[in-house]
Order: sequence, then C-alpha cells, then structure tokens
Amino acid sequence: MVKGSKVKWGIMGTGVIAEQFVADLAFTSTGTPYAVGSRQMSKAVDFASRFDIPKAYGSYKELIEDPEVDVVYIATPHRYHLENSLNSLRAGKAVLCEKPITVNRQELEELISEARARDLFLMEAMWMLFLPPMRQALQWITEGRIGEVRLVQAEFGFVGNAEPEGRLLNPELAGGALLDVGVYPVALATAIYGSQPSQIMSTSSIGETGVDEQFSALLTYDSGKSASLHGSITLGMRNEAVIHGTEGCIVLPSMNKAPSAILYKEGREVETYSDERQGKGYEYEADEVGRSLLAGRKECEWLAPNWSLEVMRLLDALRAQWGLKYPFE
Repeated sequence: MVKGSKVKWGIMGTGVIAEQFVADLAFTSTGTPYAVGSRQMSKAVDFASRFDIPKAYGSYKELIEDPEVDVVYIATPHRYHLENSLNSLRAGKAVLCEKPITVNRQELEELISEARARDLFLMEAMWMLFLPPMRQALQWITEGRIGEVRLVQAEFGFVGNAEPEGRLLNPELAGGALLDVGVYPVALATAIYGSQPSQIMSTSSIGETGVDEQFSALLTYDSGKSASLHGSITLGMRNEAVIHGTEGCIVLPSMNKAPSAILYKEGREVETYSDERQGKGYEYEADEVGRSLLAGRKECEWLAPNWSLEVMRLLDALRAQWGLKYPFE
C-alpha cells in the first residue's frame, strides 16, 4: 500500500533506459524517484547525484529491502528480469519491468503467479502503448475510422553495438533482435488484433554468437487478416508502422516513440494527432502505474499481465521456428 500522496520509485539498474525513465519522472504527477540500486556502489552514487535521488544502494537486495520504496522499475538485461522481478515481489514491492518482461512464457507464468499470490501490482514497461498518439491510433481503430483492419505493417531496426559480449549479441543475456526490438511490432499487432495468429511464417538471420540479428514474420489471422513484422539489430530501418483498413489507414512514424499518428482516407491525410510531451514519453507509463497503485489496483486496466502473456506466446513461437533457445533455458 502506498503510504503518501505519490508513489516512491526504486530504480534497479543504471543504464541508458533507466536514465531516460528517471528523467521523465520529473514530468509525472503521481510519483517521485526515491532510490536507485546497482551492483556497483559507485554507479549508484553517480546516478543518484545526477538525478537528485535521495538513496543509493550498492546492491539490488538493499534497494528492494528499503521500506519506503513502493514500486521497483527494473531495467536490467533480459535474462535477469524474472529473478529481479521475483525478488522485488517477494520483498513486497510492486513491479514495472522493462520489455520483454521475461525471456519466455514459462518464466512469465511463474512471475504472474507470484504477483497474484502476493496480491501485488505487476506490469510490463511497454511504453510505446501508453504514448498519446498510439492511444489515439487505437481509438481511431475502435471507432471504425479506417473500417476493418486487414493488414498491419511494422518494423524496428537499428545498427547496434557489435560487441559479442554486449547485451544485444550475447546469448547468455538473451540477446537478439526479436527480444530487443521485435517486441514492438509484435506488441502492436497483438494490441490491434487481440488474438493469436492462425499461421506464422518467419525467417531469421542467426549471427556468429547464435542470436537472431534480423527477422521477418508474416502472421495470418482469422478471415485472412495479416501482419508483416520486421526487426534488426544490424540494419537501420524507418521504424514505421502502417495500419491498413478497408476505409483508410493510419501511419505511425517512428513507431516506438510515436510522436504522431496520421489518419489517411483515399490516400489523403485527413487528421494528424501529436502530443505535447515534455520528456521522451516514459512519463505516460509511469503515471499509469502511479494511478493504479494510488487507486489500489493490482494490474493496469488495459495492459494486464495476461496481455503480456499473449505477446510472449508469439515471441516463443517465432523463436521455436528458428530453433533459437538460450543456453540458460
């Protein structure tokens, strides 16, 4: 239970994503950064100093044992999401865990069971879906502005760090394009269609370290609806999504950041929606968590753990087609 009028955030990890998330907490109305934990005390102290965070801890254990921390934001490598989330829940903390929330479906089922057994809040940090232009695009679909959606095209790719031991290429850290950037197009297709595809055809390029460096997937849903999804950590892409309906389409430039949503009818732009975000956009998911906790809810009303489970089922199915299994699985 939250003790004050704002939730106190504990930050687990001090990488780039953690930096961006904490910077955007300044633009929220529901929470404040209270503590940061790192495996190295020097990194925690430096992080706390740069973002004016009251407490710094040289271990994750100390962070989650702080009685003042209401919710833990987990920004560690994919492999450790389950362990870090379970430990946080067992310490009585609500959890917002970076995407992908776990490495596979079995891990996520264990995590969901733990959260529900302890009656604690759990959510995946799929920040893209909380951005106002993305919410507007989904609302246009619900309102029937583009008719029946028949095709989703989405891609996300960039040229990443080629260091074999780094998080992108290291199989021991659950590296690869699918779990790092592929979650975005997969999440979008799942959000739009709301079900599993009836058929999956996919291909991937497995690199020297044994992880997928690039992939393409064609998903077929009921009544011939489809999604064409692509991701890469070795190839720069436009990172755009186009949602085609029988009466128009919606374009999401820079899909994961969703600065705007553009509605087209008969090839003409008829409406554009942009937000007035002050930060990079992480404040929207943070405020959703804050509102949920302050209201006593254990799940986000429209992005519950069961939704993440549907995304994970699809991620597992794609990796199974490629024969890609991590050493620790």
